[in-house]
Order: sequence, then structure tokens, then C-alpha cells
Amino acid sequence: MTQPSEPAGGVPTCYRHPDRETYIRCQRCDRPICPDCMRDAAVGFHCPECVAEAARTTRQARTAYGGLRPGNAAITSMVLIGVNLAVFVLVLGTGGSGGELFRELVLRPAGFCAGAFGVPEGQCGPTWVPGVADGAYWQLLTSTFLHTRLLHLGFNMLALYWLGPQLELLLGRVRFLALYLLSGLTGSAVVYWAAPEYQATLGASGSIYGLFGAMLVVAYKIGGQVQQILVLIGVNLFITFAIPGISWQGHLGGLLGGAAIAAILVYAPRGPRRTAFQTGGLLAIAALTAIAIIARTAVLA
Repeated sequence: MTQPSEPAGGVPTCYRHPDRETYIRCQRCDRPICPDCMRDAAVGFHCPECVAEAARTTRQARTAYGGLRPGNAAITSMVLIGVNLAVFVLVLGTGGSGGELFRELVLRPAGFCAGAFGVPEGQCGPTWVPGVADGAYWQLLTSTFLHTRLLHLGFNMLALYWLGPQLELLLGRVRFLALYLLSGLTGSAVVYWAAPEYQATLGASGSIYGLFGAMLVVAYKIGGQVQQILVLIGVNLFITFAIPGISWQGHLGGLLGGAAIAAILVYAPRGPRRTAFQTGGLLAIAALTAIAIIARTAVLA
């Protein structure tokens, strides 16, 4: 490490800006730093290089279940809410439930020719409505971000706003995002298997019920208020089965998927292999979901 030379008058100059005189020194390396190079520290100021070195060498805080502790636990939930809102606006702007974008994003187990069932895709033309069994596998995920009614969107996003930050603070950002997306996918897989062949299914409810299931598992693990969460889940399941037109398949699939994912994350053994155990468990759930989807495609083909 070299120190900058001092001018004849003995006034030190900034090690990064030799033309600037300064009497402030970095508290770690003692090099002179000008106001542009000062970085606030617990005591005095640090130079940019010492701040960068500290960031590289300081061990980041971890959550109770191995994830990096987020600085703002609401960011991921807000981004997901933003994506859902953006898709809502785009779909409404392109014709709503009668538009082409809706037909591409909504989940249908099998495709069909509108107004002429049984006509293959190659002979149907522009009235073809795509389905997962015909190759539209993206619908299994895109449908979890799709809403056409403001009330439906509002309830789901309110639940995400309430549950998401709590779970992200417990699990970490990456694990929370994996929980959300994989829960939605398991919900879609159950819809694919159990819903009517040409029924359209949409909404983030599978992912939201996955968060419900995760909260139940976490509460049980830490000895929290399991009864309150059970009541909440019970009320929502009652509404699911009592009101016609609600996809019980997506709700139930998301709930069970979220509970299984959370169990892998929170019951993984502590130690250096915990992340590997969690990753392997999540990959196993993803693989089983993919196998179920492939098997259903073979049935519908």
C-alpha cells in the first residue's frame, strides 16, 4: 500500500484525488480521504476500498432457516403484487376474458376449437383455444398471475401483502420466492389432473394457499398459535367448497404443496449441509410435479 506524497506545506492529499487537500483519514487504513471519498462508519469515516473489503469479508446475517436475512422483507411481495397488477391491466387492455392474451395465459387442461369441438388445431385456424395438453405448458405458471376481476385480485394481493413479508423474514428472499412459485405450480398440477378438461382456471390463490400451508408448518415448528391459522385455513376452505365457481383443485393443491415445501425448509437439519438438503427437497417436489404433469398429458393426448 502506498501513501500519497504530501505537498511542501505538509498538507496531506486524498489518496484517490491527489489534487485535493484533506485532514480526514480513514479509520481503518489511515489514508487521507476527501469529502467525496468519505463513507460514514460507526466511528469516523472509512474509505471506499475499506468499505468494499468489509462487505466482502463480513459474514451476512442468516434467517432461522438458512436464508440471507433481507434488509426489507416486503420487497419480494411488493414485486409479486406489481407483476399481478401489471398482468391484470394488460389483460383488461387486450379484451379481458375474451381477448387473445387471456386465452394464452389462462390454464386449460386441453385445448379446443371454439364452436367446433373435436376439430384438431391444424384445421381450426384463429379460433383455437390452447391448452396444456396441447403444449401450452406455460399456462401452469402464467395462470397464477392472471386475474380478471378486481375483487379476486384484491383479496389475493391483500393476503400476499399480509403473509409474504412474515415468511420472507423467516425464510429469506430466495426460499420465500421458491415457496410462492412452487406452491402455485403444485396447485396448477392438481387443477390439470382434477379439473374438467376444458375448464379455464386462473388466479394467484394456489400460491396464496401455499403461504397459508407454510405459515401452519412454521407455527407448529416454533410452537406458535396453530389454532388461529387452522381457523383461518378452515374458513377459507369452507368458502372454497361452498361457493360455486371457485377452483378447489388449485386451493387444495397449493395448500398441500406449500405445507410440504415449508416442511422441507424448516425441518432441514442445521449445519453446512442444510442448504443442500433444502435444495434437494425442493427439486424433488418440482420433479414429482413435473412427472404428474407429464403423466396427465399422456392421459389427455
